[in-house]
Amino acid sequence: MADVQVTCITKPDRNSRHEGITHIGGSGWRWPVSKVIESIRSGTNTFYTVATGRRANIEVVEGHNPYLRTKADGTWTDNLLALPQCGG
Repeated sequence: MADVQVTCITKPDRNSRHEGITHIGGSGWRWPVSKVIESIRSGTNTFYTVATGRRANIEVVEGHNPYLRTKADGTWTDNLLALPQCGG
């Protein structure tokens, strides 16, 4: 299992509250959210962000339309939305 740091996101319109993140990425990689969700659920990889020197794990929020969200010290956070847009 790989433990992977996420440093960027892709969201079609950064300012839209109605559009979600479509991809997350890091150094030399970018995956669709659906692939990340599948990887987390299967235990293949773990993903995390680092903000202000603190790690926040990325978890799947289950529901009709599952999505990704960070959790630090047991508290849901919005660290993914604070990341820059992935290039390319």
